[in-house]
Amino acid sequence: MSAAVLELEEALPVQAAPPLLAAGALNADRLAAWTLFQSLPMPTRGDELWRFANLKGLDLTPFIATPPLEESAADQLVARSRGLPESAGRLIFGNDQLLSDGDTLDSLRKRGVIWLPLAQAAVEHAELFEKHFMREEAILGSQKFAALHASQVRAGTFLYVPRGVEIELPLETFHWLHGANSSVFPHTLIIAEEMAKVTFIDRFESADASEPGFACAVNDLRLGAGANVTYVAAQNWSRETLAVHINSTVVGRDASARALTLNLGARHFRGESVSHLRAPGGRSEMLAVTVADGTREIDQRAFQIHEVPQTSSDLLYKNALDDQARTIFTGLIRVDPQAHKTDAYQKVRNLLLTDDCEAVSAPGLEIEADDVRCTHGATSGQIEAEELFYLRSRGISLKAAQKLIVSGFLEEAIERLGQPAVVENLRALLREKFGLER
Repeated sequence: MSAAVLELEEALPVQAAPPLLAAGALNADRLAAWTLFQSLPMPTRGDELWRFANLKGLDLTPFIATPPLEESAADQLVARSRGLPESAGRLIFGNDQLLSDGDTLDSLRKRGVIWLPLAQAAVEHAELFEKHFMREEAILGSQKFAALHASQVRAGTFLYVPRGVEIELPLETFHWLHGANSSVFPHTLIIAEEMAKVTFIDRFESADASEPGFACAVNDLRLGAGANVTYVAAQNWSRETLAVHINSTVVGRDASARALTLNLGARHFRGESVSHLRAPGGRSEMLAVTVADGTREIDQRAFQIHEVPQTSSDLLYKNALDDQARTIFTGLIRVDPQAHKTDAYQKVRNLLLTDDCEAVSAPGLEIEADDVRCTHGATSGQIEAEELFYLRSRGISLKAAQKLIVSGFLEEAIERLGQPAVVENLRALLREKFGLER
């Protein structure tokens, strides 16, 4: 039996199933997802939802089913999993294998919080799990990858926050990719009930910055009435990784979802994010910060769907491009009929550091209701000569001056998180990326 990702059909029967398949209903779902994956075609140049993308980068044939980690490698990854100074809990996965869950606070359990590895939650909380797990269709082009994820997923995080519970410190999960051409399928499912509040950080890392790999990640955010969820995805896959990340967020009455993606890695990254505003007073804030260099391609698609009256959304994506890098953004604000008094924004800003990089931006509106306020826009530009002159006149080298200016350019989106410890942690990741001292 071949271990290639596209030839895993023989690995899917129940008797050979990984832990997530212990629940009978999930067996059926998983096999159905594999059948769907096989039936769907790969994206082609004629697919509007893949417009502008370099489809040659989507070849899955080199990638293999991930072998278990040796104990020494697992210990090293746990030691390298350095996140916030203080957190309410931490899970660490390597190659879709749970490596550590020892940092979770007992106080969370006493307050009714369910914070478990995905495989365990699928068995112990099957009804709640099945109600929310991947119930929103991937509608921005990656249906085939979503089906592949559903057929292979066996690791990730399940978080349930009961009504009225506020988790003061952030929770965080590490997902490590280890070994050449390995593949991982991390999943995050967050359910915040009425008036609940939580901050969650997903960290995606490769053990070796130069090894090729494949990551197909999904996160589902479900917000009840008045809930407040802040979600951060810090993506730092190796420079040879092909990554597809798919998000769906459902926002209830008077709830607030804030999500930020920090893109520092991957050879080819495809990110799709959809916000469904389904009850009055709901708000979604969609943020992204991208640093693209070399020949990397960062392809981001976003959809803000206002389904009822009196909802709001705000998107801000900021991209810094160097060398021959490419970024792609296509986004749409859709206001359904009767969704009056919608307030929606969409802004993309690109900072180009060379003449060879390319930023493609295509924001859009589709409005079918009256009495709305919707704006969108995209800008691309280079560093102002005056800014460089000011820094260089103080003895700062050209490259260092550029890095400082880029860091300041990206700051606006990061600061919107409004949480000092998280903001400072993301700043530190950017400083490390740029090779800047504190």
